[in-house]
Amino acid sequence: MTTFSKLQNDFTHNIIGYSAIGIILSTCLGSVAVMTTLMHGHHLTQMFFVMLSVVFCSLHNASILTVQKPELIFKLLVTSTLVNVLIIMGGLIL
Repeated sequence: MTTFSKLQNDFTHNIIGYSAIGIILSTCLGSVAVMTTLMHGHHLTQMFFVMLSVVFCSLHNASILTVQKPELIFKLLVTSTLVNVLIIMGGLIL
């Protein structure tokens, strides 16, 4: 069993607690990603990265609010986290 499968299995069994933590994580990382993006101006490229961050955070949060399957919620959490971390790293490097 891979690490991803173990984490997903644990997330599925404890969905209520992890959903609250996931909303906080997704929202906090998204806000930091938007802040680091907008530190470099407000041109079309920066607005695209802001939109990308908002879309992935909103997808994750909406999947919890609409009571989707735990597997989908976990995959959206991982995707949202990875996208926002990449945007943060890109914003700090530039």
